[in-house]
Amino acid sequence: MPQQQPSSTIPDFSGFWVALVTPFRDDTVDHAALATLTRRLADDGVTGFVPCGSTGEAAALDETEQLAVLDTVLETACGLPVVMGISGYHLGKATAWARKLSERPLAGLLVSAPNYIRPSQAGLLEWFRTIADASTVPVLVYDIPYRTGVTIARDTLLALAEHPRIRGIKDCGGDMAKTRAVIADGRLQVLTGEDHQIFGTMAEGGVGAIAASGNVQTRRFVRLARLLSENRLGEARAEWQALQPLVEMLFAEPNPGPLKALLAHMGEMRDELRSPMTRASDDLRERLVALDARLNRP
Repeated sequence: MPQQQPSSTIPDFSGFWVALVTPFRDDTVDHAALATLTRRLADDGVTGFVPCGSTGEAAALDETEQLAVLDTVLETACGLPVVMGISGYHLGKATAWARKLSERPLAGLLVSAPNYIRPSQAGLLEWFRTIADASTVPVLVYDIPYRTGVTIARDTLLALAEHPRIRGIKDCGGDMAKTRAVIADGRLQVLTGEDHQIFGTMAEGGVGAIAASGNVQTRRFVRLARLLSENRLGEARAEWQALQPLVEMLFAEPNPGPLKALLAHMGEMRDELRSPMTRASDDLRERLVALDARLNRP
């Protein structure tokens, strides 16, 4: 694929992005289902796509599979922007992967802190800066301490904002004071990655969300984000109160099990995950199907 050239304009990641699931069929990636899902989400009005994050079971995909997933999404995104997830704990491998991914026409890279090794804040600065130096596309910092085992401190985030290619944060940090400080600083665009915080973060000035829940009831989530961006809080609150029970159910068991159960009921893919991830329980699946049907009523 052609080399992506650095943009001379400031990138804008505001809006409602979907953290894509990765469909499987007999333990291989189901590219036909992935393409159909991507097109449907584009038709439903999402801002863009984030494949190969935790919702996409990226840890269970090898590099060849991840590239194939990315290419399918790029080919079927209907011109919408795509941000690719990166994770790991080996800096040399991560920088090489960032260079390789930058050869694709990406809007950006979503980079999590290194998992398992729990570096110092100085180590985190080196990790993100080195990967951003290697990338030719903008970088979003993924702050998700309950998966990586390390918290990115407020001062570290503000120091990372000085890097010309680090442009935003997917915020799953669980510290609203830190979130407010980054929003107030203004140099990094703040997108919530915790679906249950979409209303709160955007009402406080966050620019959007990267949400797993948006794989379903997509138009309602897109409407919610639009109302919040327009500061129409009363209308947004009503939409959010209707969606909140769905968000709660979708994360009642490990993500993306509940999502895939509902998407399978909708006929969009098989209810299949890669071990050690497991399917949602029958009880949760039944409750999700019933709630989704209620949300679909006029």
